[in-house]
This record gives sequence, C-alpha cells and structure tokens, in this order.
Amino acid sequence: MKHPGENSRYEQARSTIHEEILRGIDLSREIPDTEVLDLIDEAITARRREGQLTVEEMKSLRQEIFHAIRRLDVLQELLDDPGITEIMVNGPSSIFIERAGELLPAGIAFSSEEKLHNLIQQIVASCNRVVNASSPIVDARLEDGSRVNVILPPVALCGPVLTIRRFPDRPFAMEDLLRLGALSEEAAEFLRKCVLAKLNIFVSGGTGSGKTTFLNVLSGFIPPQERIVTIEDSAELQLLHSPNLVRLEARNANVEGCEPVTIRDLIRASLRIRPDRVIVGEVRGAEAIDMLQAMNTGHDGSLSTGHANSARDMIARLETMVLMGMDLPLPAIRGQIASGIDLIVHLGRLRDRSRKLLEISEVTGLLDGQVQLTPLYQFRERGEKDGKLEGEWIRLAEPAHRLKFEMAGIGL
Repeated sequence: MKHPGENSRYEQARSTIHEEILRGIDLSREIPDTEVLDLIDEAITARRREGQLTVEEMKSLRQEIFHAIRRLDVLQELLDDPGITEIMVNGPSSIFIERAGELLPAGIAFSSEEKLHNLIQQIVASCNRVVNASSPIVDARLEDGSRVNVILPPVALCGPVLTIRRFPDRPFAMEDLLRLGALSEEAAEFLRKCVLAKLNIFVSGGTGSGKTTFLNVLSGFIPPQERIVTIEDSAELQLLHSPNLVRLEARNANVEGCEPVTIRDLIRASLRIRPDRVIVGEVRGAEAIDMLQAMNTGHDGSLSTGHANSARDMIARLETMVLMGMDLPLPAIRGQIASGIDLIVHLGRLRDRSRKLLEISEVTGLLDGQVQLTPLYQFRERGEKDGKLEGEWIRLAEPAHRLKFEMAGIGL
C-alpha cells in the first residue's frame, strides 16, 4: 500500500507539516477535528503554492497527517476496513492482518520505532493504563471496544509488539451465528432456554474461537428487567439491551501510586451491589474460585469464559486455577465446580478457518471423586466441499437436571 510520492521529498513534507500542526495546536482546550483539518489544509496549500506537492500528494498527506494526530497513524486505514479482524504489529516495519481467517502482510510500516512507541502510549493512556520498560506488558482497548495487547522491549526482541483484535460495529446476535453456520437452530433454541432458566454457563475454547462473541450473544437472552454486573480485564462486552447494567474493569498499578484492582476484587465487590447475574469476561487465574463461589451463592444464570481444548479440559483447567487462589483439597474444588457450573459450551476454530460450536455438555455431579460431564450436543463432520467443512449437530442426550427449567416455567 505505497502512498503516492513515497520518497524523501514527500516524507520531509509530511514530517515538517506534522510538527507545524502540533506546535500550532492550543493544548489548553478541546480542539475539534474540523479545526485540526483546517490547520492541515492551510499548511498543505502553502506548499502547493510553492510547487512542492502534487494534487495526489496533497490528498494523501491530508489523511496521513490527520490520522497521525487524531487517529492511529498508519493503522487507521486498517481499522477502517470492516473485513480486517486482527492487526498484528511486530515492530515498526512488520505489520500483518487477519482477513477471513487468513494472515496477510499489511503492506505498510511506521516511519520509525518512535512513531510506533508514541502510538502505543496514546492508546494505553486513554485507558488509564501504563506500559514501559519496567512494566512491559499491558491489555487495553480502543474507543470502539477493540481489544489491544502491548508487549515492549526488552521483553519483545523485535521492537514494540501491538496486537489489535477488532469486533464488529454491531454486536453479533444469534441470528448472525446461525447465518454463518456456527451452530444449529435446535442448539440455539436450547441455549436460549438455558439462559432464561438461569443455568450457570461456562464458554470454553481456544484462542480466536469466538468465546467473547458467543458470551455476548448468550447475554442477549437475559431479560431486560434483571440487574447485570460485567467484570472484565478490558471492557469488551456490549450488552446493549440491558438498562440495569454495571460494567466493571480491572486496573493495574501505575506510577501515580494507584493500587491495582483485580478481577478477584471486582467479583467480591459485585456480590455487594445486588446483581441478578455476574458475567466475567474471562477466567484465567485465581479468580476462578471467586467466580465459582458466586455461582454457588445464589447468583444463578452467571456466565464466564476460559481457554481450553475441550469441555473436559476446561474442568481440569478450572481445578488448576482454583489452586492458584486457594489451597483447597481437590475433592472440595471438584465439589465447587460440580455444584456451581451447569453447562459448558465448547467452541472451536476448524481447519477451514470457520468458528463453530463443537459441544454442549452438562455438568451432572460427582462420581468416584470426578466431575461428570454428559455431552448433550456435538458437531459431527460429514466431509469437505469447496474448501468448507460440512457437518451437523447431533443431540446425544436430554438434560438430567430439569429443576431450573421447571422453576422458570420453561419446557424442553
């Protein structure tokens, strides 16, 4: 994606105009975008009169300088492309994108490592986070809700690493997942009834399998009259239909002396503000014990996600995470899991790059000291056609625990 006039003369003009605009902006007040564009136009027009720029170069400069000052520099055109789902910056000159599940070179680069570093600080500061050489890893988000991860040198050997996971402008609904073939209508209707019946549901899957999207879709079935508390490392969930919604976000310690506020702290605090349901964006550590305790203390219908390769593996990972937070006997931990979680929904990313629901399993209790899982639905492959996997969702069993469904007046 070479820009017109991409040479030393063009680069010099861009750098000079950029510096002029920054010097001319009154930082003591809020400057609207239109005023910034007027300053850019004035500076570019002056150089046009001197014969330094072509019309094509003027158009390109106007956009680039505005993006550098008010947006995300060279990454802005990638963020404006709805077909791009992930942006991966591996240092200033190595940028990749994900489009339709395929990784591709972006064909652009930052003019210097300093430019990339300045952009990272701009993103992080907007979320009240800090990242530097002494604390080189941070999670953040953009204004549109896109997830951001930053890793700085000396940990990152190739230069600053910036990864942006984009989400659609309009949150996915179950109809969208059905249209994409992510699950069957029968399985979707069953999950809707499970949410209405206030089953505690855990969504598991690997990286990029769609856990956050699926959690958001399931949350869309929660009745609007219920009070919901969402707890996340970086706020990503979009529960647009819930008027009585409290959104909580963890906070890292910073150089100003602010103490960290962890997911564990937020789960404990959430139980004091009268939630009907608690939704934790992702459980990845010691907070697992607090999430299970919330599920076991009357907050039915709570939801969360976790990384795992299968529904059974999610149980094993939960056991490990609980041990990270509390030294409990394994039988006690398994008892908490068996009584707290009703359903595990496992997602996967298949070899054709599609994301699908692979399994819905019911947690049916303990047997011989082991948490028992009963698969209710499973995806079975039938073959491949035109590069796409085909298959169907098989119903394997009826739910064993029907009390919550009966109490909610929901038939199966």
